[in-house]
Amino acid sequence: MNKEQFLQLLVREGFPDPVEVHQIPNGSLGLHTHPFEVRALIIKGSIQIPLNGQSANYHVGEMFSLDFERAHEESYGLDGVTYLASRRSV
Repeated sequence: MNKEQFLQLLVREGFPDPVEVHQIPNGSLGLHTHPFEVRALIIKGSIQIPLNGQSANYHVGEMFSLDFERAHEESYGLDGVTYLASRRSV
């Protein structure tokens, strides 16, 4: 998926304009939640997000979604990760 396709998807799904998020190389965040839904498009690097006992790796051009208050962890690749994130309050 490219940026234009992602922006169109956000409009269709009623999400606001995204912000650019940068995370450091080989960094991580322990178990946490967010008080909003997330749609995100990877534009540089990679991120690993374990959910339901399975770990998913997301790379450039891939999108991930997180539901409201969804508990998850995050790990960032060798180059860190940069993604566009749209956050919709519930």
